[in-house]
Amino acid sequence: MRLRYNYRLHPTPGQHQALARAFGCARVVFNDGLRARTDAHDAGLPYIRDGELSTRVITQAKQTPQRSWLGEVSAVVLQQALADLNTAYRNFFASITGRRKGPKVAPPRFRSRKDNRQAIRFTCNARFAITTGGKLRLPKIGDVPVRWSRSLPTEPSSVTVIKDQAGRYFASFVIEVAEQPLPSVEPEAGIDLGLSAFAVLSNGRKIDSPRFLRRAEKKLKRAQRALSRTAKGSNNRAKARQKVARRHAKVADARREFHHQLSTKLIRDNQAIYVEDLAVKGLARTRLAKSVHDAGWSAFAGMLEYKAVLYGRVFHRIDRWFPSSKLCSECGALAASMPLNVREWACPCGAVHDRDVNAATNILAAGRAERPNACGAQVRPGAGLAQREEAGSLRGAA
Repeated sequence: MRLRYNYRLHPTPGQHQALARAFGCARVVFNDGLRARTDAHDAGLPYIRDGELSTRVITQAKQTPQRSWLGEVSAVVLQQALADLNTAYRNFFASITGRRKGPKVAPPRFRSRKDNRQAIRFTCNARFAITTGGKLRLPKIGDVPVRWSRSLPTEPSSVTVIKDQAGRYFASFVIEVAEQPLPSVEPEAGIDLGLSAFAVLSNGRKIDSPRFLRRAEKKLKRAQRALSRTAKGSNNRAKARQKVARRHAKVADARREFHHQLSTKLIRDNQAIYVEDLAVKGLARTRLAKSVHDAGWSAFAGMLEYKAVLYGRVFHRIDRWFPSSKLCSECGALAASMPLNVREWACPCGAVHDRDVNAATNILAAGRAERPNACGAQVRPGAGLAQREEAGSLRGAA
């Protein structure tokens, strides 16, 4: 499987200018290609093929006075910018024809030099290399210092140089990694993701939500107010904007580190993990939007999924309409309603449930019922059947 390894770059002032030049050239080639295809479509002409487009906006453009400066950067950077445009078009066409599942993909849009995030990509054809001194050698840019947090397991197939909103530079290497199965363990876990507690496990353990954004709100508000008082287009406004971006980047980095540490621990300690397929986009349109975004459930579930593949574990998502909170994990009875303010409830069978622990227990049972052969676990036939029947009746009523 392919993974990305990201490292912080610390370019020199001269390399800052060289990278800015490369970002600009890649952006111009992308926009020229998009404009050529848009004009051809408006004029009723056939779709411009990839090879013809490359010749027109790169090879022939370099020979004109208006685009002669494209030769100052690596040709691979320009080709990869055009490859991104071709990929965007293919995704758009696949989306409108129904061959691509999921939300509809919009057509490519023009890139702006004012975009806060810029990126260029070097493939093996560009002959990028890691020097013996630990620097990243990029063609027509130089040897860029790298902060190596860990060593690369194999030779990378490509590297993407990214400048983020906070003005930081990163090198993102694509690495082909072989699966690394961990020794088998007995425990399995159902996970109920929430806001009061970030995650509740089926064994009763509750993991508190760090609420990184909420904890940083005071400093963020102060930085945002300072930004709003600056004049548009001034240097002070650019500095204030970057200060706000650095605050947000610090929050995002802390959240990502928390997700990585927790997901790795859960994958190592459990043979199988089951979570709900939450409708995050829908929840992000409610009054809980800020807390939902602060939790970052989708990113956390994505980490669990790819780490399960990497380490030979089982990962499965339960249908989002499965009534995990309203279902009694003891007798399978379904409560009529369960408002969010109800954190503990009693079933007519006599069982008293903590809402989140009960949901995690039901998620574990439903996951085992749906994947009985994946982990070799023994399924409770009564509870598993009742839960599937209740979930199916709920979906039918909806």
